[in-house]
Amino acid sequence: MRRQSARTALLATLLTLVAVIVGRGLVPRRALAAEPVIVAFGDSLTAGFGVLPDEAYPALLGERLRREGYAYRVVNAGVSGDTTAAALRRVDWVLRSQPAIVIVALGANDGLRHQSVTAMRDNLTEIVRRLRAAGAAVLLAGMRVPPNYGPEYGKAFAGAFSEVARATGVPLAPFLLEGVAGDPRLNQPDGIHPTAEGQRVIAERLWRHLTPLLRP
Repeated sequence: MRRQSARTALLATLLTLVAVIVGRGLVPRRALAAEPVIVAFGDSLTAGFGVLPDEAYPALLGERLRREGYAYRVVNAGVSGDTTAAALRRVDWVLRSQPAIVIVALGANDGLRHQSVTAMRDNLTEIVRRLRAAGAAVLLAGMRVPPNYGPEYGKAFAGAFSEVARATGVPLAPFLLEGVAGDPRLNQPDGIHPTAEGQRVIAERLWRHLTPLLRP
């Protein structure tokens, strides 16, 4: 009985010590919680239209994170056909996963539909502000439209992403499809959606913009 009492007392002391250490912030609470979440928030380019789920760039980023020793879980929140207006209505749904980081890769469908650049910029600004207000770090990915949309629209469209990044203070990956757009070897027959190899290029280019936001 005395041995049992001694063991009970020792266990109680250890539990109390752990509680004190955590309470004083000596052990980060996140270390005791589930791994932090990165959400890839976008359209069909993010969803991985035409490729397997594990070939889309969010899955490829998740693989690299594990390979590099980062304990993050990547959630693919890409929805084919989404405009920035539609995505704005999904922000609360994205926040349910309590993301530590959100990659915002939207605007392609606004451009393809020749929608208002001002409206797109305002939607993106509101999306980023709401995500940051909830405590998430944001990486904004820029987008461009094909030359046949005209130089004025194309310049205003591409510039909107820089404007949002400056106004909200978030980092910008200038063009999501850098090194992919216009290359038949990296795109599906529609000329819009990347192949599996194209998705690998996207993941590689995004990685250098994502790493400054990561915690070991």
